[in-house]
Amino acid sequence: MSQLAVPVFQHRTVLLEEAVEALDIAGRRADGIYVDGTFGRGGHSGRIVGKLGEHGRLIAFDKDVQAIATAQPMLSDSRFGIVHDSFATMGEALAQRGVAQVDGVLLDLGISSPQVDDATRGFSFRQDGPLDMRMDTTRGISAAEWLATETEQTIEKVIRDYGEERFAFQIAKAIVASRAVGPISGTRQLAEIVAHAVKTREKGKDPATRTFQAIRIYINKELEELEIGLAEAYRILAPHGRLVVISFHSLEDRIVKRFMAAKVNVAQPDRRLPIRAVDLPQPEMKLLLKMKPSAAEIAANPRARSAVMRVAERLPDALPARGRS
Repeated sequence: MSQLAVPVFQHRTVLLEEAVEALDIAGRRADGIYVDGTFGRGGHSGRIVGKLGEHGRLIAFDKDVQAIATAQPMLSDSRFGIVHDSFATMGEALAQRGVAQVDGVLLDLGISSPQVDDATRGFSFRQDGPLDMRMDTTRGISAAEWLATETEQTIEKVIRDYGEERFAFQIAKAIVASRAVGPISGTRQLAEIVAHAVKTREKGKDPATRTFQAIRIYINKELEELEIGLAEAYRILAPHGRLVVISFHSLEDRIVKRFMAAKVNVAQPDRRLPIRAVDLPQPEMKLLLKMKPSAAEIAANPRARSAVMRVAERLPDALPARGRS
């Protein structure tokens, strides 16, 4: 059986070994079906396929056309396939491929280093480039187009809610005033507008950090897709299937934490009610792990410092009570 050749790319996958180990492929089902919801540059996918048996399968997802291009050489391994779409579509996409259940789902959220480092993508203010910010450049509107037409109130709300930015009002007002003079089309231009609007900032953090994060999350519908994707992942997980999620900021991690907690902590009825134990609501998942990168990994890759990985396992459905029609 041939091994998957992982292409060379300039991206350090965070919690690479730990995330793949959390799927427990070799220990549970090497010939199972797995999902990598965020292919990126193939770090996790390469490791997963390397652990699969001859009949195992990995189906990856990514919205980025550059990621899809990176994956093409990997398609020589018949156990691997990739879908150019959001992981929020995994249920439908897998059904079209004849897959009803999977043994594990891995989601590595956020943006990859190549996306940040490529000035033409518009994700970073550290290099000047077009203000795009779309993960999928084949659809949707760019950040520049959105800023050109959106109301000041909505811009303020997005920056406040998705960037947790306390100067959202001042920034939105400055953006609207600037666009009245001329279009805001470049990353440095937007960063300078924000810098003039924000008078104080945490030590070591650029004033534009939170605003860029907020606009990126909004443009790509990242939080909405995460909520849908988590629900889809749970729905298609087989009993004892693992859900592994790596998040990089508090908004993402809060959604993941609440989702898993809701599946673990099932509301129980009043104990005074005459309900048999077998009829009580049962937990749907169990939490297995929460971890952060080691000090050594953070030293080697500072972008890993905010990562949090959470792992949960789907429990078998409760058996119907005896005698129940």
